Amino acid sequence: MAALTDTGLSGARRVVIKIGSALLVERETGLLRADWLGGLAEDVAMLRARGVDVVLVSSGSIALGRGVLGLGLGDLSLEQAQAAAATGQIGLAAAYSGALGRHGIKVGQVLVTLEDSADRRRYLNSRATLQTLLTYGVVPIVNENDTVATDEIRYGDNDRLAAQVAVTVGADRLVLLSDVDGLYTANPNIDPTARRLDRVVQITPEIEAMAGDAGSGLSKGGMKTKVMAAKTATAAGCAMAITHGFRMNPVRALEEGANATWFQAKGDPQTARKGWIGSMKPRGRLVLDDGAVRAMRQGRSLLPAGVARVEGRFGRGDPVELTGPNEEVLAQGLTRYTADEARRIAGHRSDEIEALLGYPGRAALVHRDDLAFLALVE
Repeated sequence: MAALTDTGLSGARRVVIKIGSALLVERETGLLRADWLGGLAEDVAMLRARGVDVVLVSSGSIALGRGVLGLGLGDLSLEQAQAAAATGQIGLAAAYSGALGRHGIKVGQVLVTLEDSADRRRYLNSRATLQTLLTYGVVPIVNENDTVATDEIRYGDNDRLAAQVAVTVGADRLVLLSDVDGLYTANPNIDPTARRLDRVVQITPEIEAMAGDAGSGLSKGGMKTKVMAAKTATAAGCAMAITHGFRMNPVRALEEGANATWFQAKGDPQTARKGWIGSMKPRGRLVLDDGAVRAMRQGRSLLPAGVARVEGRFGRGDPVELTGPNEEVLAQGLTRYTADEARRIAGHRSDEIEALLGYPGRAALVHRDDLAFLALVE
């Protein structure tokens, strides 16, 4: 992707949109705001028609489920929340499928926990699933897996989850649909002199101090979590907007100049990801033959057939050095196999992997998206 350090939706190639519970579900009745969801579906269809990939990070399963179960608006125990989530997830998925299906858009539900991004292997699995869904033109609907998540493995708010999803899929825009129209210098409900910031170029301690905690009763996010999300997203090359979500067609309104605060990205997603991979301490080494070196220079993934030797002890998802026949370090990448598996398939064609390992594996040992070049040799 080209560098996208500016703000706005113009030129975006992959957009993550976060939707809070209060936008989707009526507080008093616990019913879905179907008309609002229909407007959001129109916005998604508008973006998709321009060739933009869209991922939705959506709350709402517990809010919908508690209405179905008659649990009211009070605090829920962990068991009650998980039961509500299990009930509400069905309705939430059906609602998105119906609303987007009217525009000929397929959807897929992806449920995650904090462990899925903290563990590199699970992170790679999530990334591969989301990338494949987008390749097939599907709009993933991502939510925290509240049916199994406990406090120690929870994100706790979908602002940070949305930022992590944006990083995972390499998005260049993240839009947080909120109950406020941006970041203010102070709480505008208390301080009449508070002013909204149109753009934040850098998140300084002063910017962080402007953020305060506030919830709506159905959602847990406040401005503090949104600024935390902005730090995560912008560091990964993804610009982020906070804008008012309760209006109809909120994404179209944002594109047409509705009030918002845009946090400017640092570089572009691809460069940020490559820098992250290249900064890791390698756990092993793959020595390549000349053919594999040429293929990598042409932008291809590393296949097992091009590996002459495997060194070290590493697990799936760990960083490894890739060297040429003379052992000069060319690149670093995240391996899709353990060291033992890599040794067993090294030098073999990808169509032999199942026979060698006893189960079907991925064709690439290191995918090109997980490669950071450190040097190139002639």
